[in-house]
Amino acid sequence: MTTRTGTDWQAWQESWDRQQEWYMPDREDRFRIMLDMVEALAGPTPRVLDLACGTGSITGRLLARLHGATSTGVDLDPALLAIAEGTFADDGRVSFVAADLKDPDWTKALPYDSYDAVLTATALHWLHSGPLAVLYGQIAQLVPDGGVFMNADHMSDETTPRINAAERARRHADMDRARRDGALDWAEWWRLAAQDPVLAAPTARRHEIYGEHAEGDTPSAAWHARVLREKGFAEARPVWCSPSDTLLLALK
Repeated sequence: MTTRTGTDWQAWQESWDRQQEWYMPDREDRFRIMLDMVEALAGPTPRVLDLACGTGSITGRLLARLHGATSTGVDLDPALLAIAEGTFADDGRVSFVAADLKDPDWTKALPYDSYDAVLTATALHWLHSGPLAVLYGQIAQLVPDGGVFMNADHMSDETTPRINAAERARRHADMDRARRDGALDWAEWWRLAAQDPVLAAPTARRHEIYGEHAEGDTPSAAWHARVLREKGFAEARPVWCSPSDTLLLALK
């Protein structure tokens, strides 16, 4: 996706979206609900922290809907940050920070001390519940009274094993059909990135940083809501669910 005149960042964005939608076909629905709640609770010109921002998927949808918003994206992945920075290079409403969310001082790298909304999607399940609880405490310090935090992610409930198995079987059948139609999976997308002249080096650095990712312990939505309240949020509950994901909102 590199042309004679430079890298086509929008093409990489669209490629990333298609790959993610293979795993989560209702991905746009959760983004829409997320922004509905941002607008309802933080108004039309919020200062937003796009946490573990990846290519800036949330930021792009935020700014397309709320033109007066500003966004800080934070991530550690050098390849995804390269795509994000290339995409939003000419937009003064956006800034990006390279930081490790497991670093106790990561918030010191942010350009602002507080944010009206902190948003994240399909990222924090990489963390186990201990580090995630610590992160929730740090997020609570960034959000003022009346501010919001939203996390759209896998939040499993081990008390419903038969429902979980049926959902997993249905989802995998849909994925198999999409795969036969040419959908890229995670590994194939990263192989393409490694072959791109511009993204090859940051992709190699990414693999040095992460190695082979191990999943976190994906606690339930009830666990997330309880810990967020313990860390200083006044209210916390799911506001949208799909068969595989939950969008949880916490209000300070």
